[in-house]
Amino acid sequence: MNALNLFQHDATSFHVEARFDVKANNTLWITLPSSRDGGPPYFSRPLLDELMALLQSIKQRGVTWPANGAMQPIHYVVMKSAHAEYFSLGGDLAHFHECITRGDRKSLHEYSANCADMLHDWSSLLGNEATTIALVQGRALGGGFETALAADLIVAEEHAEFAFPEILFGLFPCTGGMSLLAQRIGARAAERMLGDARVHAAPALKELGIVDEICPRGQGELAVERLIAGHARQRRARLMLQRSRHRLSGLNRRELHAVVEEWTETAMRLDQHELRVMDALVRLQRGRAIR
Repeated sequence: MNALNLFQHDATSFHVEARFDVKANNTLWITLPSSRDGGPPYFSRPLLDELMALLQSIKQRGVTWPANGAMQPIHYVVMKSAHAEYFSLGGDLAHFHECITRGDRKSLHEYSANCADMLHDWSSLLGNEATTIALVQGRALGGGFETALAADLIVAEEHAEFAFPEILFGLFPCTGGMSLLAQRIGARAAERMLGDARVHAAPALKELGIVDEICPRGQGELAVERLIAGHARQRRARLMLQRSRHRLSGLNRRELHAVVEEWTETAMRLDQHELRVMDALVRLQRGRAIR
């Protein structure tokens, strides 16, 4: 087993942890960090930079990882969270609020485009050689839900919950939510889910075909290890099926960026009531209100 902490820039940076386990079918575990104050994780700009750098470095190395004195092929990549109750709260709402209130369309568009690129990379960069798995052990909201959907497989503990709250403040998911959900449940059903802001329990999403595996609380990593052990028995055949699926219904970067344009225009037109609703959700991410 080879454990590394990557991209440690300075004391204020987030740290994505990557742990490679050769003995468990060459599995790379990626752990999203809690926020600096120990709160739930969300996609800050430093975290986005780290994730994109990590994914690109894996691609540049031919989907391999250094271990035992050599470059080993990566067969599985698991993304999870360091926080006990949240997989991810999604986009940086405080940044959204600040950009909108100062009329900074350029910064808002740049951030959302980076989110789309990260999600596209997570969804597609590894798909020909490795199987990606999202392990959700708490709440996955907004962009956190989209990130889970972008994995090949979703394993959720039975208490996990999922939601797209963006409609509450006049927005919608901007990084693939429609495309990713439509692949699993169809476009009409995806539109209804994206527009209702309801919190969905993991067992209900298992019945819909959105979540692939359910396990008891606290047994997520064990469940993933069992899933990988079974999958690995026919890994090459399953990988070929996965490649076919990606060719038929992979995320389209051009379509993602078209959504980003529409999302940015909509965000810049939010009214004061919608910004106040966003502010209430900022408190969940940052533990404070916008001033």
